[in-house]
Amino acid sequence: MNKPNEALAMLIREADDRSGCSWAGLARRINDLAAVEGKPLNYDYTAVHRWVKKGEKPRGPVAGLIARALTEKLGRRIDPADFGMPDEDSLARRGLDYPRSPGATVDVVAELGRADVNRRSIVKAPFVLAALAAPSRDWLLATLDATATERGSRRIGLEQVNGIRGMFAVFQEMDVMRGGGHARTALIEYMNSHVVPLLKREHDARTQAALYEAAAEMAYLVGWMTYDDGQGRHGLAQRYLIQALRLAEAAGSTSLGAHILASLSDQANLLGHSSEALSLARAGRRGLDAGDSTACLADLHILEARALAALGEASGAAAAVSQAERLFDQVRPENEPEWARFIDRAYLFGEAAHCFRDLKQPDQIERFAKESAAAAQSQGRARRGALSQAALALGDLTRGEVEAAAAKSTRAVELSAAVNSSRCVETIRDLQRRLQPFGQVPGVEAFNLKARDLLGLSVIAI
Repeated sequence: MNKPNEALAMLIREADDRSGCSWAGLARRINDLAAVEGKPLNYDYTAVHRWVKKGEKPRGPVAGLIARALTEKLGRRIDPADFGMPDEDSLARRGLDYPRSPGATVDVVAELGRADVNRRSIVKAPFVLAALAAPSRDWLLATLDATATERGSRRIGLEQVNGIRGMFAVFQEMDVMRGGGHARTALIEYMNSHVVPLLKREHDARTQAALYEAAAEMAYLVGWMTYDDGQGRHGLAQRYLIQALRLAEAAGSTSLGAHILASLSDQANLLGHSSEALSLARAGRRGLDAGDSTACLADLHILEARALAALGEASGAAAAVSQAERLFDQVRPENEPEWARFIDRAYLFGEAAHCFRDLKQPDQIERFAKESAAAAQSQGRARRGALSQAALALGDLTRGEVEAAAAKSTRAVELSAAVNSSRCVETIRDLQRRLQPFGQVPGVEAFNLKARDLLGLSVIAI
C-alpha cells in the first residue's frame, strides 16, 4: 500500500493559504489546463484525495499539469519531482527541445541531473535523430544574427565563476584520464548543488553571461561523460548536449557552441547517422568566425572527415583531414579555452586514424595512429591510447598480419582496463568480431583470454 503524499499535501496547503486552492479547485485547474492542450480530463476532489491520502500517482502528463497549477498558485516553479511524481515522459521530450529562454534550459538541466542521479527511467531515453536538426539550426541562426559578440576568454572577477571553471578543469581531466564513468555522478551533483543555484539569482549582464558559459561547459561535459559511460545512455547524453548548446548561445560563446555541435556530430557518427553528423560538423564551422578557437575549427574538420569516411567519400575525407592538420599547426594553446586543451595530437591524429580505418587504408592508419598512440602514452591517457592501438590493430589486419593485429589488440585491452569507458569496451568487442575468423591463432587466443579476464568479455569462438 502506498504511503500518503505529504509533500503534495504541504504544497496544496501552502497554495490554499496564499491564494485559495482547495482540492476541488486544484482538480478544476488541472482540467482547464488539459482542455487547452486538447486533452479533456474530468478530475474532481476525489482524485486529489487519492493522490494525497493514498499516495496514488496519475497517468500520463497529469503530474506536469499538477505542477503547473501549483506553480501558478505559489508564484514559484514547482516540478513534479517536488511532490514525488517525476514526469519522465515529459522530461524526455523537453530534454530534446531548444528552449526559448536560458531559464527554462537551466530548469531542464537540473531536472535531468536529478533524474539521472536517482536512476529514473530517463537514463533509458532513446536517441532521437530528428531532434538534432532544430537545435543546430536555431543555434546557427542566433549566432549569425548576433550583432555583437564578446570574443576571447572572459575573465570575470567573480570567485564563484572562477571556482566553477576550476572544477570543470578538474572533472575534464578525470574524464580524459579515467573515462566518462569515473566521476560523472559527482559532476552532476556538483552542477546541481553549486551551479544551478547561482544561475537562478539576479546578476549584472556580464556576470550572467559568464555564468551561462560556465554552466554550458558543465552541461556539455556531463553529456560527453554520459556518452562515454554507457551505450544505453546515448539518449540522455543527447539531451544534456542540446541543453548545453542553448546555454552557450545565452552566453554568446560561439566557439563553445561549435564545440558542442562537434560532440553531437561525433555521437551521431558513432551511432551510424553519418549524414547528420556531417551536417552538424558543417553547421559548427559556419558559426565560427576568424579569431574563434582554431582548435575547435580543426576538430570540426576532423569530424567532417570522420563522417565523410563513414559515407565512403574517400577524397573528401582525405581533404578534410589535411585541412584539420593545417589548422592544428596554427593552434596556440595559450589562446585556447580550457575545454579545447585536449584537442591535441593524441586526439586529432587518433580521429584521423579512424577515418582511414573506415576507408581501409592501412598506411595512413599506421601514420596517424602511431602519432596518436605515442602522444597518448606520454600523457598517460589510457582511453585514447586504447582507441589508437585498436586502429593500429585493424591496419595490421587489413594487411593480413594477424599476429601483429592480435598483439596490438591485447595492448588495447590492457589500456581499456585502466579506464571506465564504454567506448573502449565496444572497441574491444569490435576487435573480437573482426578477429573471430582467426580464433585458433595463438595471439588471438591470448587476446580473447585477456579480454575475458580484464573486461569480462566472453571469448568469441568460431
